[in-house]
Amino acid sequence: MYNTPYHTEDLSQSSFLITGGAGFIGSNIVEYLLKYGAKKVRILDDFSTGSHANIDEFKANPAFELLEGDIRDLETCRKALEGIDFVSHQAALGSVPRSINDPITSNDVNISGFLNMLMAARDSGVKRMVYAASSSTYGDHLGLPKVEDQIGKPLSPYAITKYVNELYGDVFSKTYGFHTIGLRYFNVFGPKQNPKGPYAAVIPLFIEAAIKGEAPYINGDGETSRDFTFVENAVQANVKALFAGEVAKHEVVNIAFAERTTLNQLWNRITDIAGIDLAPEYKEERKGDVRHSLADIKKAYRLFGYAPAYSVLDGLEIAFYWYKQNINKN
Repeated sequence: MYNTPYHTEDLSQSSFLITGGAGFIGSNIVEYLLKYGAKKVRILDDFSTGSHANIDEFKANPAFELLEGDIRDLETCRKALEGIDFVSHQAALGSVPRSINDPITSNDVNISGFLNMLMAARDSGVKRMVYAASSSTYGDHLGLPKVEDQIGKPLSPYAITKYVNELYGDVFSKTYGFHTIGLRYFNVFGPKQNPKGPYAAVIPLFIEAAIKGEAPYINGDGETSRDFTFVENAVQANVKALFAGEVAKHEVVNIAFAERTTLNQLWNRITDIAGIDLAPEYKEERKGDVRHSLADIKKAYRLFGYAPAYSVLDGLEIAFYWYKQNINKN
């Protein structure tokens, strides 16, 4: 865990549920909450994509609880929320290619599972539920930067599932008065993100390749750009959103660094950190991918003071040395 200049909340009297807490973003949130003295941090995870390696260091902490279970079971969700004040819902099946290959499972987890958590959270009386939304919701809308109320048509089954989450959040707000906050993540990266498997994200793949001195593949010409977001910025957003003042409706906000980086620039920065000179290999564009992405983050700042503390380069340097030490552990 790194210096966290944005920490201001008193966590000592509050209990938290992190769904998907053994996953990449979820385990980083858990680490933050335990570091700053949360009364209780419970995770719910079925370990379909999460890893025990991400949470082993927490298991001796008396404030930590592990509940192994599936969000597709409503009673499991209800059990997970017993005695909980705040819930950060991170559990999902990520990856555009995964959803293209298996849209039914992505739908079951990301929509039915999300609805179960909404129902259980509404009925349990939690103070706030924040959930992982996605920049994929912008779909084929070409405008830059991306502004929350201007979206296009989804380009993948995964994007559809994350948009449906937002629709359910809005309906629960209007129908039941249960107001949640969705965080539209833009390409989050950092420690504990798994570089292995067919659906690994680009930065851990690039870093692993650089550590091994191997040329990575880049889909397309490498000029595809993304608003890469270091994971500690996403952690900051979750904590600030959980403790935001009263909200009068369902809210969705962009969580990003608000800077574009092309895949070619990304590889060049990583090779600079690694101290190597190695050209990537190029192959065809990937189905369902958006060409460019850049977020407007003003709304998140207005709503709960989100101001990313880590730049892309800061995050790449931290992530590189973490992977160098931990590349074979997950």
